[in-house]
Amino acid sequence: MRHPRAPGGMIVADEQLDDNAPLVETEVTSDELPTLAEVPAVADPAEVPPQYGIGPFSIREVVILGVWLLAFVTSFFSLSLLRFDSLWTSGLAWILTIAVPTVAVFLLILRRLSPTGIRRVGSLGIDQFASVAFSVSSVVWLSYIWETVAYVADGGPWVRSWVMWLEFVLMVAGVVLTVFAPFIPVLCEDFRHRPEVAAHRSARPLRPIVARPAPEPRPVPVPIAEPQPEQAPADTYTPYASPYEEPYRAEPAPEESWAPQTAVYETPAAAQPEPVRQQAFWALAPEERDVVDEQGVPIFRVGPTAWALVIEDRGELFVVRHEDGRVGYLHDVSDITRG
Repeated sequence: MRHPRAPGGMIVADEQLDDNAPLVETEVTSDELPTLAEVPAVADPAEVPPQYGIGPFSIREVVILGVWLLAFVTSFFSLSLLRFDSLWTSGLAWILTIAVPTVAVFLLILRRLSPTGIRRVGSLGIDQFASVAFSVSSVVWLSYIWETVAYVADGGPWVRSWVMWLEFVLMVAGVVLTVFAPFIPVLCEDFRHRPEVAAHRSARPLRPIVARPAPEPRPVPVPIAEPQPEQAPADTYTPYASPYEEPYRAEPAPEESWAPQTAVYETPAAAQPEPVRQQAFWALAPEERDVVDEQGVPIFRVGPTAWALVIEDRGELFVVRHEDGRVGYLHDVSDITRG
């Protein structure tokens, strides 16, 4: 069961909690998390046991300062047995081997002498930065040792001095005093009873990553078949029956007979109306209007700046053809000027 923390870091027992009291969780940085050697803190900050040290520094900080000072002095001795070549004259090797640990020790001192000064390096606390600094430096010195031993194993002479070995041992000691200090009973006093503070945004838990939603499919316009021009009716000859003449009829020849024939006169038949063909015309809208497809999706616009070609007038809408060949429907045909 999760227990809330009282001010000062004390874990309150279940019997001491009010049933209606809200549970408050406080986020802390990773360098201030409880360690394996930590004991429960007390409720009142005034009851926190005093931590003794040497002057304003704790015992761990004094030992770190001594380790660094010895490593700093040693860095001025020659690394090579063939000629004088100290760490400071060997290119940029001094940055990771001694400069970064020097910055870490300086920040440890500054934190004690100026509590409101620099509190972190980026998202790292001062103790975290010191752990990284001594760890990187020890790895670099280990690589020097590996290269030297490998060179001697291949038959070459031993070209590096005792400085390499001493610097490696001192940097490993710095790792013990920073990385493993929370687990060592004597050194873990520096990490007990620290006040709880909010974590830096770079040290907070990660946000969950969710899958990006798939984009909604866009409606695919259905291709519109362009209307074909109506075919003119083929010219056909329709005989016209005159009211004064007998229409010509192709009839079989009658048998010869002397019987009188009666002339038959027929009235002209009613003229059949020809199909009305709609003529394309130009139209000018008084304002910008959308021309849509069969699904109602706008495909282009017509307006007062240019005439639009109307290929069919359906009364309540016009079938309009764009200059690039697209055909759509104009539903708002009010106040259209015909050309």
